Amino acid sequence: MIRPETPPAPDPVLEARDAGFAYGRSAPVLTGVSVAVTPGRGLALVGESGAGKTTLLRLLLGLARPTSGRILYEGEDLAPRDRARMRHFRRGVQTVFQDPYSSLDPRQRVGRIVSEPLRSLGLLDGLPSRDRRKETDVRVAAALYAVGLPEDAASRYPHEFSGGQRQRVAIARAIVCEPRVLLADEPVSALDVTTRVRVVDLLAELRETRALTVVMVSHDLTVVATLCQEVAVLERGRIVEQGGTAQVLGSPRHPYTRRLIGSVPRLPPRRR
Repeated sequence: MIRPETPPAPDPVLEARDAGFAYGRSAPVLTGVSVAVTPGRGLALVGESGAGKTTLLRLLLGLARPTSGRILYEGEDLAPRDRARMRHFRRGVQTVFQDPYSSLDPRQRVGRIVSEPLRSLGLLDGLPSRDRRKETDVRVAAALYAVGLPEDAASRYPHEFSGGQRQRVAIARAIVCEPRVLLADEPVSALDVTTRVRVVDLLAELRETRALTVVMVSHDLTVVATLCQEVAVLERGRIVEQGGTAQVLGSPRHPYTRRLIGSVPRLPPRRR
């Protein structure tokens, strides 16, 4: 009996390869970190405060350069001096920050906030002015619809929305240029429990409908288990365990991972 061949795994879309980082002459924040972001699969970066998660996210975003090792996008090193290459990277990799209250400019209407990547990346520069404005409005409306906000939200200001709605605006801004990868730094930690669930459901829906690859920093292991198929555990700037989320969280091998899971608060049992 001839068994069908297993299809080869897809190449990583975004990758840190033996990456290290230090601020000046201080002790390294990251040492020998290697993670690969596979298209269509969510990756969570977990660990205690100070473990290096946000620093690694900054490297993957191209906001900082590793002091050792490499960051690759679509198999090529990030090249900050290559403007065309970095514009291609910025279109393919977008981010959502933790605090929806500080990440949106209160002086601008939502429509202008959401359309910012289209302008900064020059995605519509080849169109005549009138057509460019029309296409911008169409894309903004589509992004707002995708995150569950009405079209008239474009004419309003951030302060007119709740925290959960503001985070939806931030997500709309991130997806308006149709990126391949969404990097999210604690995207729901500033929200109440009910709103948190809705935003996580939204991110899961966008991942499915847009083939969006999500890389997320999170302290909330419940969110990690819901949204990400893979997880990397960082302790003091090193990855101590990584693999499938069900395997790592269900049968952790490293003592640090076991302590991390054991520290998740649980409700006491009800008395009969």
